[in-house]
Amino acid sequence: MTDLTYNPHRELDLENRKRRLLFRAWHRGIKELDLIFGNFIEANVKDFDHAECEWFEALFEEQDQEILGWVTSGEGVPEKFQGDMMQRLQKLDFMTLKAK
Repeated sequence: MTDLTYNPHRELDLENRKRRLLFRAWHRGIKELDLIFGNFIEANVKDFDHAECEWFEALFEEQDQEILGWVTSGEGVPEKFQGDMMQRLQKLDFMTLKAK
């Protein structure tokens, strides 16, 4: 697990942290997480503060399969990731999927 006290992005200004988060959100490696994180961050990043950026930066250091389970099943979410932001992610009401 990742230590929330370590953050190589801490020295970036808020706008650059947001841009980096948005890029990382769409480039996870697992398409499901790309869709979840990409849509969520795209819809909400304008309102993020440093603490919310730091929360996502720490979450992005975890294993994709574990994150996917936390978001989709809601089980086994580590205490450091529990709370409002995880609950918002778990709702999945921030994106519209279109059938092709």
